[in-house]
Amino acid sequence: MKWLIFLLILANLLFFAFSEGYLGRPHNPDALRLKKQIRPEAIRVVSRDGPPPLPNQAETKPEGAKTETVPPATEPKPEATAAVPAEVCLMWNELSGKDVDLLTALLTGKFPDFKQTKRPEKTQGKSWWVSIGPLPSKAEADKKAKELKELGIKEYIVVHDVAANRFAISLGVFSNESGAKTRLASLREAGVRSAKVEPYPSKETFAIEARGVAARRQALLDATQSASSLKYEAKACP
Repeated sequence: MKWLIFLLILANLLFFAFSEGYLGRPHNPDALRLKKQIRPEAIRVVSRDGPPPLPNQAETKPEGAKTETVPPATEPKPEATAAVPAEVCLMWNELSGKDVDLLTALLTGKFPDFKQTKRPEKTQGKSWWVSIGPLPSKAEADKKAKELKELGIKEYIVVHDVAANRFAISLGVFSNESGAKTRLASLREAGVRSAKVEPYPSKETFAIEARGVAARRQALLDATQSASSLKYEAKACP
């Protein structure tokens, strides 16, 4: 039993002497570590004489190595936008209801690509009218006009184109009532007894705008000017 204890003590002493190098060491102190390496071929050197690159940085290629040049990404060119044709706007104003119907029919029939806009125009301020009649017929109106001429009255007009006042004789339109009454007084002194003063009948007028391609402007002007029934010329919209 004693010899067994002695052998255990001796083995511990020998192991201690070996581990501390008392029994000799190899010339290279790392030789033992090299012998104990597991899969040394999997070891990869990432840097020499400097800190390794960060994960988001590109690795430094060794000197003399070819570097591939990656062309910069080019942004897709926007598609060419189709040119918008120039637009023109023409306007006709002081149109009667009949004129509006004629112009609308012309635009709709020959220029459907033009957008039409109709609007009533502002009525002018109230006026005062000095007149005679209306008389029953053209013969009566002409007879009364002759009488006025014999009395020395030269400023008068026989109305023919307004249905409500057809064959009336206009002796003047005034912006205020006092001017109309002054005119009436002078007519009475000249011997005219049938003249009267009344508010001048307002005439409702309209304006029409037409918007379309500028290249068709001249064709539209030619078409409207050739229509003898249209008395008003077009002008550019304000």
